[in-house]
Order: sequence, then structure tokens, then C-alpha cells
Amino acid sequence: MKQTSKFICRSCGYESAKWLGKCPSCSNWNTFDEVAVAAPHKNTYAKSASTTLTPDAASPKKLNEIGYENESRIKTGDSELDRVLGGGIVTGSMVLVGGDPGIGKSTLLLQICNYLGNNNKVLYISGEESASQIKIRADRLKTKTDNLMILSETNLDNILYHATDIKPDVVIIDSIQTVFKPDVPSAPGSVGQVREATHFLMRLAKENNIAVFIVGHVTKDGNIAGPKILEHMVDCVLYFEGDRYQSYRILRTVKNRFGSTNEIGVFEMKDDGLAMVENPSEMLISGRPRNISGTTVVCTLEGTRPVLAEVQALSSPTGFNMARRTSTGIDYNRAVMLIAVLEKKLGYTMQNQDVYINVVGGIRISETATDLAVILAIASNYKNFVINHDTIVFGEVGLTGEVRAVSYIDKRINEAKKLGFKKCIVPAANMKSVKDIKGIEIISINTVKDAIEKISGVE
Repeated sequence: MKQTSKFICRSCGYESAKWLGKCPSCSNWNTFDEVAVAAPHKNTYAKSASTTLTPDAASPKKLNEIGYENESRIKTGDSELDRVLGGGIVTGSMVLVGGDPGIGKSTLLLQICNYLGNNNKVLYISGEESASQIKIRADRLKTKTDNLMILSETNLDNILYHATDIKPDVVIIDSIQTVFKPDVPSAPGSVGQVREATHFLMRLAKENNIAVFIVGHVTKDGNIAGPKILEHMVDCVLYFEGDRYQSYRILRTVKNRFGSTNEIGVFEMKDDGLAMVENPSEMLISGRPRNISGTTVVCTLEGTRPVLAEVQALSSPTGFNMARRTSTGIDYNRAVMLIAVLEKKLGYTMQNQDVYINVVGGIRISETATDLAVILAIASNYKNFVINHDTIVFGEVGLTGEVRAVSYIDKRINEAKKLGFKKCIVPAANMKSVKDIKGIEIISINTVKDAIEKISGVE
């Protein structure tokens, strides 16, 4: 069969017949890798099915005749990971775990092996560390089980041989970018190698009913390195988020064929591994200062879980011709828009003020329900008034200064009430949903100006 080649962008998967310096799809430079492909058979689209049907080909079935397979789940012993996976590991599934270097991907997977080894056989394959190095880390994590086998290997053929010979219940590949198939003419980590390795590991999972975890490196943009098809092939994609220099980590679901994509797991990195954080709200606001301007608390939804977070803001006169805007934990463009609302609708002189915004704890919030908290934190520091320690706010702010309704208002208020907050500032449009909530004072507002007046008395 004649071999041909094509060029594939490792960032977005765009295909080209020739090498290009700049990708027409994602505009990245020098991202094209040459991949060998086989020319298709002439009878691929033959009219007669009998000439192309293989002996083990599946036949169409009626929906009502199809039963459930691989519905059993394996508990990991980590309630936060089980929550993100939708209740545990589905047998025969393939899970991709991505994240920045040093964030804790390998630590989490080696850590759960201790519990999995009680009732399941686990094969941990590393292409980055030797067996003795893994042993050192396992001792630090207190991972001791007779059902955990370690293999330091990068050749995919050898990996598949040992996996089919041992027949484990769970296989962990750390990482997919180090695995190579000898008959693919490209370097490990290239588009062709990652795609082929993932394809064969997927077959291993489905044909042998083995749950496979693969660790994926990420690019400087935060995306998993390799072709985009990698995320489409697997059953579940998990991302580890957080600053490697902070102790807290968030495990977020990006894709899950067997559960919700609206769940997160919160962990704390300690000397002996990752510890579960069952109440992240209490953790994130535990060290909040009292009687100081420029700080407020918001309840945001991370998936279906309400999480309380502290938003801080600092404004100071600039010493330069152009004022500086810095945001950590929220979208920069969103922060600039909210500052413009303060300037236009409330008359604040912000063009000569440097503004710094920070979400405490190293978490990142993308929900627009945080808008009101950001604006009130900036206004509090700029006008030097203190927001009461037992007050919580949430609401989306529009360009005209109006405060719009947010979803799941009852969940947010109940979480605030559980942690001892006495007063809640909510959009007026949400008042119909909060009539039955007792034990907390609820104040409705229509605009940002109303919120500032009611929370501080400052006009």
C-alpha cells in the first residue's frame, strides 16, 4: 500500500498537504508536524457490503434490545475525585488528566492507587520516572498495596503486551506524550504518535474492560498538548487548576460521557500528598480581615456546588500617564468593563487610579454573578467605606449599571446562611425565588448605585 504524508497542526488539528509556517486556523507559528498516512483502498466505498464486511463486524440492533454494559463503577477512595467523575471510575472508560507541570497530576493518581489496590489490580506505567523514583514518591504518599504494579516503559507495543498479559482493572499512563509506537515515523509527543497511542489504548480499554487513565501535558496556553482529537477520543477530560505555588487545587471536568460536566473537586497540597477539602467555602474565607475597606464576599457556583470566595480590590493614584489595571482570579476584560461602569454611571474618577483586583485563595471565577462583588470592592476602597463582615453580595452588572438576576439564588443564600452571614444583597429580579428563606436578611437592589447606598450610605 502506498504511503503518503500530510501536515497537522499540533495546536488545533488543522490538516494541510504541505508544511506551513503559520496555521491558517489558529494563527500559531511552527506548529505543523508531518504525519505518515496510508492511501485508502479502492474498494473502501464498494456498493456491496459483503465485500467489505469483516467477520467480527457488529450488526445493527433495535434500541430496546440493547442492554447496559460497563455500568459498574470503581470507587477511588477520594470523594472529591469520585464527585468529578460522576460517582467513580466507569470500567472500560478512558480518562485524560491535564494540568500545568507540578500541579499534582501524578501525585493524585499514585495516591488513589492505595485505595484501588484493596479490591482491584492496578498497573502504573511511567515514561518519565524510573521504578525506584516512583517507589520513593509512593513511600512519601504512604501508598502500600500488593495489587499495584509499576512499569517504567515508553514503547507502546511493550505496554500493550504487559497490559493484556496482566489484565489489570485500572491502567495509568504517565504521560501520553512520552509513549511512542515504533512503526510511526515521528518523535514521541508529536501529533501522529499521540494520536496512534491514544487509539490503541482506547482499544485496550474497550476490548478488555480496563479503565485507563492517561496524563497529558499542557501547552503555554493551558491546552493539552497534541492533536485536539485526543480530547474527542477519550470518555472523560479532567483539568487540574491552581497556582503551583499555592496550596489549593481545583479539579474540573471539561468532558464526561458518564456524568455531569458541572462538578469540581477541591484539594489542598500537603507534604504527604493531596488532601480533600470538603468545605471549600469555609477554607477560602477563613482569614478574611475585619473592618477594612476594599473586601467583600461573593457566592459563586462551581458546577452545582456553591462556593464562597473573597474578592479584594485596591485603588491608588497612578504615577504614570496611563492608569494600570490588574486582575487575578477574574477575567481582565470583565474587570475593565466594570471599572468603566463605575466611572460612567456613578461619576467615580478612575482614569487616574491604578486598580488591582484579586480573588483570594488562587481560584479563578468566570461566572458573571461576581460582577456586583467586584464593583462594591472597588467602590469600598475608593470611597473608603467598610462593607459589614456578615454581608454577602452577588449579581450580574450590565453596561447601564443595572443589576441582573443570577441562577440558583436559593443555593447561594443557603450556603451563606450556613456559614453565618446575616445580610444578603441580591438583584430585585430574584426576589420571587427567595421569599421562603428565613434566618438571613435579604436586601433587593436594582442598580449598582442602589447597592452602594444600601450597603454603606454613600451616594
